[in-house]
Amino acid sequence: MKKNFVLGFLILLIAVASCSFTNKSFESNDKDKLLIDLITYVLERGHYEPKDINDSFSVSVYEDFIDIIDPTKRYFLEEDIREFEQYKYQIDDQIKNTDISFFDLVYQRLMKRMDEAKDIYASILEEPFDFNVEEEINIDYKDEPYAANKKELKERWRKQLKYNALGVYDGKIKIQKTASMGSTNSDSPDLVSADVKREINTEAIELKDMTLAEVEEASRESTKKTLDEFFDFVDDLKRQDWFVQYVNTIVDEFDPHTFYFAPEEKDKFDISMSGKFEGIGARLQKKPEGAKVVEIISGGPVWREKSLEVGDEILKVGQNGEESIDIVGMRLDDAIKLIKGPKGTIVDLTVRKVDGTIDVVSITRDVVELEESYAKSATVIKDNLKFGLIDLPKFYIDFEDYSQRNAASDVAKELERLKQAGAEGLILDLRDNGGGSLTTVVEMAGFFIKDGPIVQVRSSGQRKELKEDKDERIQWDGPLVILVNELSASASEILAAAMQDYKRAIVLGSKQTFGKGTVQNVIPLDNIVRSNEHGELGAIKLTTQKFYRINGGSTQLEGVKSDIVVPDRYSYIELGERDQENPLAWDKISPAEFQEWDGYINYEETIKNSMERMAKNPQIKLIEENAKWVKDQQDDTMVSLNYNKYKTSQEASKNQSNYFKRLSDYDSKLTFESLKYEEELFTKDPVLREKRNRWHKDLAKDVYIEEAVNVLEDLRMGALRNPNSKLASVKG
Repeated sequence: MKKNFVLGFLILLIAVASCSFTNKSFESNDKDKLLIDLITYVLERGHYEPKDINDSFSVSVYEDFIDIIDPTKRYFLEEDIREFEQYKYQIDDQIKNTDISFFDLVYQRLMKRMDEAKDIYASILEEPFDFNVEEEINIDYKDEPYAANKKELKERWRKQLKYNALGVYDGKIKIQKTASMGSTNSDSPDLVSADVKREINTEAIELKDMTLAEVEEASRESTKKTLDEFFDFVDDLKRQDWFVQYVNTIVDEFDPHTFYFAPEEKDKFDISMSGKFEGIGARLQKKPEGAKVVEIISGGPVWREKSLEVGDEILKVGQNGEESIDIVGMRLDDAIKLIKGPKGTIVDLTVRKVDGTIDVVSITRDVVELEESYAKSATVIKDNLKFGLIDLPKFYIDFEDYSQRNAASDVAKELERLKQAGAEGLILDLRDNGGGSLTTVVEMAGFFIKDGPIVQVRSSGQRKELKEDKDERIQWDGPLVILVNELSASASEILAAAMQDYKRAIVLGSKQTFGKGTVQNVIPLDNIVRSNEHGELGAIKLTTQKFYRINGGSTQLEGVKSDIVVPDRYSYIELGERDQENPLAWDKISPAEFQEWDGYINYEETIKNSMERMAKNPQIKLIEENAKWVKDQQDDTMVSLNYNKYKTSQEASKNQSNYFKRLSDYDSKLTFESLKYEEELFTKDPVLREKRNRWHKDLAKDVYIEEAVNVLEDLRMGALRNPNSKLASVKG
């Protein structure tokens, strides 16, 4: 969201920086040094809470960068670390002087060690593993020291490779046993694709008559193939890709949400926020022989024209009759750049079809909308009552044009459709919604109140700014429940907090939400340099503000505490902002003036009744039990490399996992239906019908949705308002 102060500040920052960097960019031919200079300039002058770049900062960058590029400690030796440590207290000075010698040393050493690692794993995997030996591996590498020498490093690789091969070996033994019993059916055949079933059947035939030694050998070959593919991917990375990691290590010291986007990553960010891009509408996966089509996006050009199918391999790419470029062996990102393009342009693809034939397919590019990013709704029927449900995955927006499709306008449409369908209460599902546009959340909150403040925003060293709903129209005045979980963040927390403070909605979900109470702005670095010979520079997403509830408290770290707390399987896992590196602190400011809504005459009673129901619900108890087990599994980092012990442990975990599969057998007995407009689309789009059928099937198993309906039912019974009550509005 662009606020008056921030917008003016950023314009000033860019204007000053343009003068500062005009000549400097031509003095240096090193793009990396220019990036360091630009980014530190922006961080020091634009970040909400800039940090001193000093020795302490240097140590943090040093430790974090080494950890990021060698997290399992399988590349660097102790002697490497001793050499790197000469820079431990110098990185701050290097940053100020645009010196990248620390990065250069670490990068060059990493490339050397990775080349050596190829020989290490290849030689280890030539020899059989003895799965009868009593030994174990700790898969938590954090406190493990670096290998003292190459012999110790090779032993570390041996254990890791044995662990990997052991898992493959166990899987193959299970398939072999199944094949010998004359069946290769999956435990859950309805969840397994035909392609996967064919692969399982083919492998079963191959394994059926193998000796254990031959199965062990096949497991090593499979492990080697996986590693070969990984190192092929690493070989595709350019030096610049590693440098971006270094830049983001520096940037991340300021806070977890300040981030540098390389040019192609900025494009992906814009796509994720808008939910659309211009291209052909197919997801691709890199293969040695080209780019394989792994998914066709419903509604895109490929889907409409039926020009490609899943499994086709793109070999060459041409632009509207021009000579085609061979993409075999090309980086997938580079191949995708050739395939994507502006709406209305034509791309020629040389394709090896699934049947093996080679064909040239011409496709007219168009805007492809990623429907899974957008709001969707359904009606929920319980007995003779009908309620509405809106699922909102993110607060999306088109940065270039707010009048285009965005989260607020889509939710407004769904609200109207649900009212027309006769919904008597509304569930707004913000679970797993990581946020997005602040503009859309302020507008959306206004749908549920008459007028009044929604959120308070403060920039560094400035007075707070109040974001209000000034439109007195109320789009939805019925009962409202907002669903949240630990991954509901940022804009989701603003909406949930505002509705909670007004007592306009009951918030149901995890003990507390993610706890992201900061605002970011994206600054294109190309706008800061008046003239640049180094090509695109990317952008930086910069934390420029903090937001606060209208009651004055921050959601930073603390999140939003649910009115009705319901456990989920992640209740004991460290997921929130408080578990991130370098988060900003919690604080509070003065509250805004607002008036609680008195439309629910049984608000507290409804919460009390729900909590009593949840305490007695066996499904909730099972979820709580599952959450504790998940935490125990995460904390258990020692794994036996003896097959019998490994198998016993795996079987115990499998049995416990199967025990918790009962969670998916739950049936709420609720009925879910698509709205009329969507049902009309099903005749033209069977893929959409299938997506909605699956969604409704999942919703019927969702105890949180069921309880939200119960809460709406209670509110409806008691919420026939006092004639003098007002929907939430500013005092006076």
